[in-house]
Amino acid sequence: MEASTGLFAATHDNNDLVVIQGHNEPRPVKNLDGQLCEICGDLVGLTVDGDLFVACEECGFPVCRPCYEYERREGTQVCPQCHTRYKRIKGSPRVEGDEDEDDVDDIEHEFKMLEEKEELRQRKKSSGYDNENAKSASLAKEQVNGELPVSTYHEPGYEKFADKERADDWMLNQGNLWPETEATVDPEKAIKDESRQPLSRKVAIPSGRLSPYRMMVAARLVILLLFFQYRIFHPVPEAIGLWFTSVVCEIWLALSWLVDQLPKWFPIDRQTYIDRLSIRFEPADKPNMLSPIDIFVTTVDPTKEPPLVTANTVLSILALDYPADKISCYVSDDGASMLTFEALQETAEFARKWVPFCRKYSAEPRAPEKYFSEKIDYIKDKLQTTYVKERRTMKREYEEFKVRINALVAKSMRVPAEGWTMKDETPWPGNNTNDHPSMIQVLLARGGGHHPDQLPCLVYISREKRPAFQHHNKAGAINALLRVSTVLSNAPFVLNLDCNHYVNNSKVVREAMCFFMDIQLGNGIGFVQFPLRFDSLDRNDRYANKNTVLFDINLRCLDGIQGPAYVGSGCIFSRKAIYGLEPPKVSKPPRIVQVHSKQDENEEEDAGITEEDKQLLKSEMNFENRFQKSHFANSSSTEEGGVDASSGQEALLKEAIHVMSCKYEDRTLWGYEVGMSYGSIAADTLTSFKLHSRGWESVYCMPKRAAFRGTAPINLTDRLNQVLRWAVGSLEILFSRHCPLWYGFNEGKMKTLQRVAYINSTVYPFSSIPLLIYCLIPAICLLTDKFITPSVGTFASLVFISLFITIFASAILELRWSGVSLEEWWRNQQFWVIGSVSAHMFAVVHSLMKALPLVRSNINFITVSKAPDEGQFHQLYTIKWTALLIPPTTIIIINLIGIVAGFTDAINSGGHSWGALLGKLFFSLWVIVHLYPFLKGLMGRQNRTPTLIVIWSVLLASIFSLVWVRIDPFVLKTKGPDAKQCGISC
Repeated sequence: MEASTGLFAATHDNNDLVVIQGHNEPRPVKNLDGQLCEICGDLVGLTVDGDLFVACEECGFPVCRPCYEYERREGTQVCPQCHTRYKRIKGSPRVEGDEDEDDVDDIEHEFKMLEEKEELRQRKKSSGYDNENAKSASLAKEQVNGELPVSTYHEPGYEKFADKERADDWMLNQGNLWPETEATVDPEKAIKDESRQPLSRKVAIPSGRLSPYRMMVAARLVILLLFFQYRIFHPVPEAIGLWFTSVVCEIWLALSWLVDQLPKWFPIDRQTYIDRLSIRFEPADKPNMLSPIDIFVTTVDPTKEPPLVTANTVLSILALDYPADKISCYVSDDGASMLTFEALQETAEFARKWVPFCRKYSAEPRAPEKYFSEKIDYIKDKLQTTYVKERRTMKREYEEFKVRINALVAKSMRVPAEGWTMKDETPWPGNNTNDHPSMIQVLLARGGGHHPDQLPCLVYISREKRPAFQHHNKAGAINALLRVSTVLSNAPFVLNLDCNHYVNNSKVVREAMCFFMDIQLGNGIGFVQFPLRFDSLDRNDRYANKNTVLFDINLRCLDGIQGPAYVGSGCIFSRKAIYGLEPPKVSKPPRIVQVHSKQDENEEEDAGITEEDKQLLKSEMNFENRFQKSHFANSSSTEEGGVDASSGQEALLKEAIHVMSCKYEDRTLWGYEVGMSYGSIAADTLTSFKLHSRGWESVYCMPKRAAFRGTAPINLTDRLNQVLRWAVGSLEILFSRHCPLWYGFNEGKMKTLQRVAYINSTVYPFSSIPLLIYCLIPAICLLTDKFITPSVGTFASLVFISLFITIFASAILELRWSGVSLEEWWRNQQFWVIGSVSAHMFAVVHSLMKALPLVRSNINFITVSKAPDEGQFHQLYTIKWTALLIPPTTIIIINLIGIVAGFTDAINSGGHSWGALLGKLFFSLWVIVHLYPFLKGLMGRQNRTPTLIVIWSVLLASIFSLVWVRIDPFVLKTKGPDAKQCGISC
């Protein structure tokens, strides 16, 4: 381009160059090829002097002027690379914190602000709006504090214009802002500028909260070293066995704490901008360009996963705040139940009324059971009369829907001898749940156009089951859903939900798309995990069902490394990632200024791909070997999803039946490199581990309104069985070829702290052994009148006290930055002890026995009941005896016996033994306090201990105390002759 007179600069919304008046000297326009903004991908542009725009003078990180001004106005005001505060550049408005300049503000000279100010005031005088005396004095008084004055005009049609004039006058008097006149206000340009901004950003935890926590953790580590230095070099000769055992247990638990603590060093939060997503991908004059999504719901047993719960989950999905033509919901019925099938048919009919109602009134949440359970004060909330009437009508419709569902449930209780038959007298194909063919039915078909009452697609499937084949439980069901959805809709993203987790935030898909559809970030994201919240829990959350420490602390910390792990539900995957493809090695910036859709981006990238790159891409993907059949492979290879429009519905359904067959996965990589991973009960952890090993990153999204809510088992036995299943799955990963200690280590695509987190997630059950021993040591000390430490001096006392202080202080500071309450943290600590000495220990024994070639050890896991507790938490007080209850009960009884023995010993020995007793009692009571929720669960209903347990407890304690006092076996006699000197007959 030839140089010409005047100064050229790039506009914000396109590549056109405009001349800025007032500069007569000719300046050449520099070649800006390759100088792209690292935030929005636009050209960096020029300064008002014609030089290359440099936002940061320290490191020169390329940022365009709009992003620079946005970061100074709305962001952290620092450079993203070197974190140096941005200085004001000539031509940019001032912000709070800028250094004062001695010279005249260049903005007034560059953009003729003084002339604009005078012209604005002359226009006000000519329009008759300038009230020189009262109004000027009032305005001057209001501007003393630098606040924007409030309008005092009240004439009709006059107030808005007067406010605008006074606001402009106030802005001009601040000296740094350019007023918006009719010539400068461009709404379309403002919208485009907003769409250029990133769709999400990382939000750092305030250093005032995080730094004290890190310092306390470091102090705790130093004091732990001093503690072990004392413990190792000060043995107890008279109790060498107890001393050695306790030291080994303490070292193991300290290492376990350290491994758990390392990944917690970099917690972050994230913020999304849904409005920018809508501006960029939902333009008013163009087709909607949001990416389609397939949503999977898995269910097995309708008796433990009630159809009404599943129906509410499906209804909340169908009513999502997302284009209906871009949502496809697939329900997998692994139990082949006719009850589930008929309930979904009723759900599809009710959805025709429920979904339009939710869209019309923006209902939240969109699960009708939860929505109608929330009480509304119609007078206080000043709701519209039409809404009140329609809400009451819809509630009656839902009650009738529930009656029909409950009638189906009652009917299913009486199974005919010949099996179930459908309405057309055809035998139900799933009468034998373990031996049946594939089934599929489209309950709601995708309609054409964009009708406001259009419903998403709803499909019922039940994969083939044969006794001679392994079906891999939930992982196999999700893989079948992946294949079927590829044939029918093939959306580039998939959401996995359990049947008892309904959508609580209708914008949840938009939240995830802020990450996936971001130009710079989206290509490397494998999945977005949302926290799970739970309803129907007891007020005190006795068994830590909320898992608050996991969802609000651990996963947030992993998000600062390489991303959180997949927790089995509430997760949106990229189909490319779940299909075993490698993430893009280099994220190239776009070559155009404004990218409105992923399709535009792909067209631009395809223009620069050579033939060799295409061949390499084909060799890497190799869909024939991965997916077996050409029709399915062709659908899988499409970058942006979608199916071939020329394919008929009959052909697609035939192919869908084929990909659900038992033999389809033979001689393929399904379950190994493609789809959900097999080989462990904890398939979710294994799948996310392999994705991170390939180099994919994940994102943890915590919107203000919880994304998903569901039910959790509140019964003690069900909760322990759930924890047992997780522990067994973790140990299966540890003892497999996918062990985090070495799997994928050579590729180096997983970050070190991320690998440490996965190692901790697989070895944590082994902590049950030292913890079980440590829970028994206090009782042994009380029974044997020995202790694990010698008499401590001043230095040792300070070390012990400092250790306890740092333990509690680090916990409190962790709660401070995370927002977790102290009660939730304490419940988590209690159930950690309960689960460790019961479920975790059983998992370790099972895994070790399974590793032996001559020993068989099988644990049959049953589906945990997911029905909401309709009574007053009656499930909380129901005792279902299992072997998992034996170890905690034994520990409680032994410690209670030890306490009784310790008191009787102290009474017998006199006052000099009470000091030694207090230390032993402290540790024994520490054990009992941690096991208190378990003990309370054994006692039955709140404040109602069964009479039989009370009688036997009092009787046994009295007999044991009397016998102990009479025999007194561990205390030396203080009266009478010495038996060693006199002999037995003395």
